[in-house]
Amino acid sequence: MSVRIRLKRVGAKKAPVYRVVVADSRSPRDGRFIEEIGYYNPVTDPAEIRIDTEKANEWIKKGAQPSDTVRALLKKAAE
Repeated sequence: MSVRIRLKRVGAKKAPVYRVVVADSRSPRDGRFIEEIGYYNPVTDPAEIRIDTEKANEWIKKGAQPSDTVRALLKKAAE
């Protein structure tokens, strides 16, 4: 089993909001997840990013792989 930190899409049509979740890589994009660790709203200006970096780092230490987008969001959230 490989664990990924990735985005789960929620929100209305044409108004996406994403939740940052820890999920099994085999589960579908908006399917089952292990834990929710934050959210990302690209519609607001500037984009709103809230990620629990402590939890994210814990999961990364346990071997979870962040997706490319989540990796970029983690960098922005750390600033």
